[in-house]
Amino acid sequence: MKLNLKYMAILGTVAVSILSSCSKSSQNQMPAANFETMKVTTKDVTMTTKYSATIRGRQDIDIMPQVSGTLTKLCVTEGQKVSTGQALFIIDQVPYQAALNTALAALESAKAQLATSQLEYESKQKLFEQNVISEFDLQKASNALLTAKAQLAQSQAQVVNARNNLSYTVVKSPSNGIVGTLPYRQGALVSPSMGQPLTTVSDNNQMYVYFSINEAQLLSMTRESGSAEAAIKAMPEIKLILIDGSEYKYAGKVESISGVVDRSTGTVQLRAVFDNPEKLLHSGSTGHVLIPTVYKDKIIIPATATVQLQDKFKVYLVDKDNIAHEKLVVTEPHTNGKEYVIKEGLKVGDVIVAEGAGMLKDGQNVKPNK
Repeated sequence: MKLNLKYMAILGTVAVSILSSCSKSSQNQMPAANFETMKVTTKDVTMTTKYSATIRGRQDIDIMPQVSGTLTKLCVTEGQKVSTGQALFIIDQVPYQAALNTALAALESAKAQLATSQLEYESKQKLFEQNVISEFDLQKASNALLTAKAQLAQSQAQVVNARNNLSYTVVKSPSNGIVGTLPYRQGALVSPSMGQPLTTVSDNNQMYVYFSINEAQLLSMTRESGSAEAAIKAMPEIKLILIDGSEYKYAGKVESISGVVDRSTGTVQLRAVFDNPEKLLHSGSTGHVLIPTVYKDKIIIPATATVQLQDKFKVYLVDKDNIAHEKLVVTEPHTNGKEYVIKEGLKVGDVIVAEGAGMLKDGQNVKPNK
């Protein structure tokens, strides 16, 4: 019985060895899968990257009243073009005209009082020279004259203030632009302390377009150019895609880069300026900007040749025996979504799998398509 058990154990071991040998032989004999391959070369390429953007007028000026009162007239309509100094609203002028008249009357009274004080002082001065009055009486006349002069100055200031308040009843446009919404109508009570402006005037001869790039892109640009200012100067003209998908006919130029990285998004804001002669762009609109980045004599591979691993990419190098091997690569931050610019990891002459990299495993035998 013991011999039979020992014999069966030996037979089992032999059977496992035979099956294992057959499995390995079968695996080695599996036909290689067909994959498109490519030889790595260098070339010049322009990568165009799209960024979401918001559009603002070069100046969006909130129009607030400087005096309180009732709106008696709206001189403009929503969307109307206005020029600097043009009347937008008129606030009830009656109380302010009355205040100006009162201030003018007080000014005339102060002038008369000053003239009287001047005569009294000159008279007292002659009497003092004749030893008719004391120095004390002369000093009183001098003080009265000084008081009259101060009252005149005060009255003049009140006139200026009243005249300014009256002028503020005509609310004027501080710049050329387009009138925004008009939330207040004739008869509404307005004041400088109200929360909502009378309207907003947008200077839209030129428009600001704001968009954001990530911190890695900013760092790459700064290193390549030497400074953020140099990076701005080196940036090419950019294009604007409007909300309906059409391309804006005028190119823009980046003017500034924010010096602060947004902690919540890890991005930094850039501002570009676009001419708006046809008034097609409106403050508050959205769109996309297209920024071209030129790479010269760089290794370019298709996106289909890569497999993304979080923030890294891998490709498959094909050796002389047509075995695919994983290789991590470092890409430039700018991409068009279809191609990647390789910064590190590949060299000219390498052969890689060009399509279907996501279906490969390390060490797999491939059959290059011809």
